[in-house]
Amino acid sequence: MFKNDGTIAVLTSGGDAPGMNAAIRAVVRTAYARGIEVLGVRRGYTGLINGDFIELGIQDVSSLTSQGGTYLYTARSPEFMSAEGQDRAASACKYRGVKAVIVIGGDGSFRGCIELSKRGLATIGIPATIDNDIACTNYTIGFDTAANTAIEAIDKLNDTMRSHERCSVVEVMGRNAGHLAVYVGIATGACSVIVPERPFDFDSDISERIRRGKLNGRNHFIVIVAEGTGITNEVAARIERETGIATRVTILGHVQRGGRPSARDRVTASRMGKHAVELLSNGKRNRLVGIINGTMHDFDIG
Repeated sequence: MFKNDGTIAVLTSGGDAPGMNAAIRAVVRTAYARGIEVLGVRRGYTGLINGDFIELGIQDVSSLTSQGGTYLYTARSPEFMSAEGQDRAASACKYRGVKAVIVIGGDGSFRGCIELSKRGLATIGIPATIDNDIACTNYTIGFDTAANTAIEAIDKLNDTMRSHERCSVVEVMGRNAGHLAVYVGIATGACSVIVPERPFDFDSDISERIRRGKLNGRNHFIVIVAEGTGITNEVAARIERETGIATRVTILGHVQRGGRPSARDRVTASRMGKHAVELLSNGKRNRLVGIINGTMHDFDIG
């Protein structure tokens, strides 16, 4: 299907995630090894609608593996949510001879793949989101780097909380999923972790743990809150009111999305990018790349 007569477009969409650039590099290098031309699409689906294509060669992507962010930029595209916008995007692809689109992003990005496939384009999705919330894969690109960034920040906060005998309530990203919060909480030895997926009782899950810790001689505490709960400030105020320990809020925010990707994210992204092109070369279309127990798999994107 894609032997010298087809062109692949690759784009990044939604929130950026460390490792996206490694995936772009793998797509380009794998495609050119098979005689397939690759066009990059700048600014996600907005760029696709506007025909913002750039040619990508081996030298263009040679130093991308270690870079955070996304070389192709990313943007939200309300216009693409309409049938008219989707038609324009498909027409722009066909005008440039693009027969397949590889989309690196999260679940919202993959819904765009479905719409493009309805308009005759082959699509492959590569999961890249620090939230790690794509159901059919054990891992999404960017999660490990984001977790390490949060862990490093919380370790530093721990030093300050110990020095001032305080409690720190730390909000981590993750959108509506608590995977990042749980992972970071375990790694930092947090007193409590609050996530959207699980109800919690303030008295038993937070206050009582802090009281027991104080009785055992502990003078500082870390509570991790996933952003999807929307209650970070309320939790901090109640801790201070009910336990008497001075409490501070730290919202780590978008710093978790940046930085050089970890080795795990670089390697996983490279494997996923390579696999995406191989799927197209083997005649598969409208698939989502996933990794299960360390092995590459693919699933129906619909």
